[in-house]
Amino acid sequence: MLLVLAPAAFAADVSLKNLRLWHEPGRTRVVFDLTGPVEYKLGVHGNPDRLSVDIGNTNFRATLPSIRTVGPFIRNIRFHEHESFLRVVFDLKQRIAPSAQTLAPAQGYGHRLVIDMLSGNTAQQQPTPNVTQPAPTQLPKPVKRDFMVVVDPGHGGKDPGAVGKRRTREKDVVLAIAKKLNDRINATPGMRAVLTRKGDYYISLRKRIGIARKHNADLFVSVHADAVAKRSARGSSVYALSQRGATSETARLLADKENASDLVGGVNISNKDPDVARVLVDLSVTKTISESLIFGKDVLKQLKRIGPVHSQRVEQAAFVVLKSPDIPSILVETAYISNPQEEKLLRSSGHQNKIADSILVGIRSYLKRRPAQHAYVQ
Repeated sequence: MLLVLAPAAFAADVSLKNLRLWHEPGRTRVVFDLTGPVEYKLGVHGNPDRLSVDIGNTNFRATLPSIRTVGPFIRNIRFHEHESFLRVVFDLKQRIAPSAQTLAPAQGYGHRLVIDMLSGNTAQQQPTPNVTQPAPTQLPKPVKRDFMVVVDPGHGGKDPGAVGKRRTREKDVVLAIAKKLNDRINATPGMRAVLTRKGDYYISLRKRIGIARKHNADLFVSVHADAVAKRSARGSSVYALSQRGATSETARLLADKENASDLVGGVNISNKDPDVARVLVDLSVTKTISESLIFGKDVLKQLKRIGPVHSQRVEQAAFVVLKSPDIPSILVETAYISNPQEEKLLRSSGHQNKIADSILVGIRSYLKRRPAQHAYVQ
C-alpha cells in the first residue's frame, strides 16, 4: 500500500499539485507538476533500495498515484513536509539509475520536475548520483503566473452561425458575451483572459486550439447559441469532448507525432513505439476530459441560476474545438437563438452580463477546489 507520513504544516511558495508516471521497457518517468520553479536534490540509497527527492520550499497538494500504476521499479511512495523542503521517497524493488531535469511552462503545462528511473545495464553503467542540483537552500522566489483562460466566441466572418427569427446572428451575440466574460476575467486578480477573435472575422477551429496552446491556456471556453427546427426548445447546455472524439484526436496526434512532442508532461512521443505513444497520449486526453467534465459541471450549476437548462448534465460530443489533448475545454450553448423568447434575451445586454457572470463564477468554483494548483487566483 502507499504510505503517507503526516505532514508538518509550513508556508511554502510552491506546491506539488500532481504526480504522474509513465512506463516503457527499462524506464519509468515521474513528472512532478509544480506551481513554480524549484531547486531539488536527488539521493540514491541502499539496504533497502530507495530514491529520495528533496524539493525546496514546496508543500504537497497532490494525490498519490494508485499502487497499480506505479510500474515495475517502485514498491511504495511516501512523503514528508520538512520545515524548508518537501521530501518524496520512492521505495524501490531494484536498484535504478535516475536522471532529472526541470521544465519551464510550455504547451499548456506549468513548471515540472521530470525524473527518469533507468534499470538493467543502464543502471549498472551509470554512477550513483548524489546531488543533481544544489541543496534546497536560499531558493529564488517562484514567478507567479496568472491563471490563463482562452475565451472563444464561436463562428465569425463568413460563418454567421445560427440565425434567429428576428435575424439575430449567433456570431454577433456570442462575441458580445465573450467580450463581457473576457473583461470580467481580466478584472479578477490572478486571472487573465484572451479572446480567439475580437471582431467579425473567420477563424478555423484548429487555429482556435492553436491560440489556446500559444497562450499556455489553463482553461478553454467556447461560447455559442444553439438552434433547432423546434422553436419551443429552450435552455442552455454545456458540452465536453466525447471519448469518441478523444479517440479520433489520439489518432491524429499519432499520425503527426513528429510535431506532437511535449504534449504529455515532458514526454517526447516522436521517438516512441506506436503502442507506447498511444498509451501516453490516451492518458493525457482522458485526464483532460475528466477535468473538462468537472469544469463544465461547475459552469452548468451557475447557468441553472439564471434560467432553464436544456440538459441537467454536461453532455459530450466530438466538437473539434474541444480537442486540445491537455487543456480542459468546454463549449457553452448559452440559449436557443431559434426560440423567440431566448433570442430576445440573447439580444439583451443585461442577459449577456448574467451569462458572463455565471461562466466566471463557474470558473472560480472550479478553481476553489484546486487551491494548490491555482494558488495565485484570489
